[in-house]
Amino acid sequence: MSDDARQRGRQLDAALAACAAGNPNGIDAILEMEGSQLLGVARRILIRHDLAEEALQDAMVQIWRKAAQQRQADGSARGWIYAVLRNRCLTILRDGRRLSSLSPDELTQLQDARQDLAADDDWKLLAGTGRLGDCLDALDDPARRAILLAHVAGYSHGEISARQGVPLGTAKSWIRRGLASLRECLS
Repeated sequence: MSDDARQRGRQLDAALAACAAGNPNGIDAILEMEGSQLLGVARRILIRHDLAEEALQDAMVQIWRKAAQQRQADGSARGWIYAVLRNRCLTILRDGRRLSSLSPDELTQLQDARQDLAADDDWKLLAGTGRLGDCLDALDDPARRAILLAHVAGYSHGEISARQGVPLGTAKSWIRRGLASLRECLS
């Protein structure tokens, strides 16, 4: 890990500690350091910019309220922050009332974006030519596809099991073992 990455990690740890202590400067620091990337992740999952902004705002409120619950032994502050945002995005995706406000063309575009990820080699464009691409390539196809459907396209485990025609437990196992393999490969 580079010195810049360590410094950024320490800054995010300090920002979360400030949030836990009730200091609003903590949220400001998180948004300053990660705000544009967080919005980009939310936008990729939700497609609609307005929903991405809503998800980011809701995630920041959750981070503010639950900052004291994040423990460094369980993972990095950055990972925790992104997990809170991802979970909020998935909740919004499951909320049919918000998606019902989409026009038929927008619904088709959203579904097409999620379907495109399932194409055989499209994941290679997403991963690029770095270590992540090599590590994803080393996974077996069902595990790689399940991970991408869950963490990039935002599918629930149930949706993944239905798409891949396997029991729910099998889909969850593919994701869990695949993520463990990715962690090992990337470290």
